[in-house]
Amino acid sequence: MDFKFKNNYDISDLIEIVKILRSENGCPWDKVQTHESIRSDLIEETYEVCEGIDKDSSEMLREELGDLLLQIVFHTQIESEKGKFVFDDVCNDICKKLIERHPHVFGTVKVENEDEVLKNWDAIKKKTKKQESYSDTLESIPNTFPALIKGDKVCRRASRAGICENSAADALRAVSDEINKLADEVEKGGQNEAYQKKMGGILLKVCEADRLLKVDSEKALTYACQGFTAELKKAEEEITRDGRKLEELSEEERRGVRDRIFSGVTAIR
Repeated sequence: MDFKFKNNYDISDLIEIVKILRSENGCPWDKVQTHESIRSDLIEETYEVCEGIDKDSSEMLREELGDLLLQIVFHTQIESEKGKFVFDDVCNDICKKLIERHPHVFGTVKVENEDEVLKNWDAIKKKTKKQESYSDTLESIPNTFPALIKGDKVCRRASRAGICENSAADALRAVSDEINKLADEVEKGGQNEAYQKKMGGILLKVCEADRLLKVDSEKALTYACQGFTAELKKAEEEITRDGRKLEELSEEERRGVRDRIFSGVTAIR
């Protein structure tokens, strides 16, 4: 194998390693992979990077960023083999995009604050993406995004058209009204499909409230789930010490545990 071993490697070495792994005499697994076959790996590695961020672990973040970089190089190598583009093209494109979207740094545009930076960014993006209407900007949001992330983006972009709530209090009241309507429908005995549509509307209104409260919906629910898990573990350990199991509790006892867990949930990281 024509490869020079080193004590320290850089991005050019990573590109070469992936190229070797994909070559005729490379790894049997690596050389048969496609964009589709490793698509989920890219998603998983991205979430593991987020885990490193949430845990405030530089060691974990360093490792997971490397794994994510491998996915980027791997997908690029597949395209390189087709003669479509190489890694330098990917770097060139993002460099040009950054220069174009920061005219206040690389040009003569003047900005006073970060709000003006974001406003300019959006205007340039609409122009380069040929987005001529507000609906175009919403349609450009990938359907592959997690639903809450997409909901946040839909609400933020729709707000630029001036059709969203103006205050968090109004948005929260709208959420409450929709929940009450759904509760009434459940009492009357509705259909599951109708419930799903109404729950979708409620969750989107929650995203709108989060926008106005400057809350990240995805993070909020993620941390709440972690808090719920911690509270459940605490309650279960207490019950186990008493020689009992959760499933052995009476309905009234289970309700008390449930209420205690939900009331004790805090957004932990």
